Amino acid sequence: MGNTLFNHKPHAKRRLNILPDNPEDEDPTKAVGLGRFPSWLHRKLPRGKNLSKTHEILSTHRLPTVCEEAKCPNLLECYSKKTATFLALGSSCTRACGFCEINFSKFPPPPQNNEPSRLATSVRELDLKHVVITMVARDDLEDGGAFHIKTIIEEVRRQNEGVTIEVLSSDFSGNKKAVETLIEASPEIFNHNIETVRSLTPRVRHKATYDRTLSVLTQVASSKRDILVKSGLMVGLGESDAEIKQTMQDLAQVPCNIITLGQYLQPGPHKLRVKRFVSPKEFENYATFGRSLGIKEVYAGPFVRSSYNAKELFEKMAFK
Repeated sequence: MGNTLFNHKPHAKRRLNILPDNPEDEDPTKAVGLGRFPSWLHRKLPRGKNLSKTHEILSTHRLPTVCEEAKCPNLLECYSKKTATFLALGSSCTRACGFCEINFSKFPPPPQNNEPSRLATSVRELDLKHVVITMVARDDLEDGGAFHIKTIIEEVRRQNEGVTIEVLSSDFSGNKKAVETLIEASPEIFNHNIETVRSLTPRVRHKATYDRTLSVLTQVASSKRDILVKSGLMVGLGESDAEIKQTMQDLAQVPCNIITLGQYLQPGPHKLRVKRFVSPKEFENYATFGRSLGIKEVYAGPFVRSSYNAKELFEKMAFK
């Protein structure tokens, strides 16, 4: 993982090829030309010794996080609170999605047998009460890595009594048996992101499909297990307001218990450009709309990501 953490400055003012030089003369929600982030995407850098402590623990156990690999803008905030989203099955993905900065490889290294133990030990050393485990897509494996993730969940529980677990899975290429393997592990939350609206899915996602995602979520929701179903999408990629609301309606039909909506931010020069910056007020409106559909919790905002404030969100669900 090197010194990525200390070189990563997501909160600093950055110039991107997506906004005008004179934002006061243009609508700041329209991403055209060259300029700066709108004011609501500027945040103060967090402080505290936990930043380096978190990085030290993860480095010691050689554990990648989606925070670093995907260049999440919330990395410093989360690390300062001694929390992170673990990235299982390696740091190379067999898919090359247009929005994601994680390394692509057709043939990643095989799963490491000691990864479950190393990850569980990190959970204990970070004193996490709610653990979020995500994964790279592993289309090279017969079960997409499902059994390995189940093993991780079991080991985390073995070493950390009383911990709650949220798994953010791939679609396992539609392999229902693989999805069932994770269902059998009974995570408290099963999260699988739909990522974007139907019309943009072929351009934004690699191999994954809109309907397959709904199928995976429906399989979990129909399992009769005590598992909360969660999904999320990015906005600002060129979708319409009507398409966002239709996607939320489709997720409500699953039904999903939790939906997250956040602003897409271009993680690298070769990834999809931001088409528009969505204002905080618009995010509030989407949250209100989602709740009107019967979705128990809609967490929406410019910096919201799938696992952002996951522990707090889970605790809120306990009272609903």
